Amino acid sequence: MRIGVFFGEHFEEVEALTTVDFLRRAGHDVECVSIGHSHHVGGSHGIIVKTDFVIDEVWLKTYGMLVLPGGSGHKNLEKCNLLMKYVKKFNEEGKFLAAICASPSILGRAGVLEGKRVTCFPGFEDQCIGATVTGEEAVWDGNIITGRSAGAATAFALKIIEAIDGKEKAEEMAKQIVYDHLK
Repeated sequence: MRIGVFFGEHFEEVEALTTVDFLRRAGHDVECVSIGHSHHVGGSHGIIVKTDFVIDEVWLKTYGMLVLPGGSGHKNLEKCNLLMKYVKKFNEEGKFLAAICASPSILGRAGVLEGKRVTCFPGFEDQCIGATVTGEEAVWDGNIITGRSAGAATAFALKIIEAIDGKEKAEEMAKQIVYDHLK
C-alpha cells in the first residue's frame, strides 16, 4: 500500500518516525510529505527531518492511507487546506486515516469520527467530535486508526499494520522488534 505520512513544523518525532520505520519494514511504500514549502521540517524536540516530498509534489488521491503524527505540529497539519480536503475525501471513500496523539482531534473537527471508537492524547477527548474515546494505546475502527501518544507509537504502528495486513503480520512485526505488549 502507498502511504503518506505528513510532517508539519513541530511534529512529534517518535510518533512520525516510528510509524514510517515500521510500515517500511512491513514492505509498504511510505512517503514522508512536508506540508510546507521545504523538504526540511523541524520536530518538537529539535530534530530536523528531510522529507521525500513537499505536498505540492504528490497526488494525494494515489495514497491508500494518510497518517497524521501529533505533537504541537498537529495545528499546522490542520491549517493545510489541501490535506484537510483529502482527509474528508478519504473518509468519504472509506480509505484509511491514521492519527496519533493530538491529531485525532483534527479528524474530529473534520467531522470524520462520527460513531467511531478512538483514542487520543489526554485532554483532547472533547475535540474528537462524534467519537467514543477509549483511552487505549491504539484503536482501529473501520477506516480510522488512532494512537494515544508518543509512548504508544509502537502500538499505533502495529495497529496500522494489523489493519492493512492482518493480525498475523502485526504479530510477526512485534516479534521481530521484541515488542511483547501487543494486545
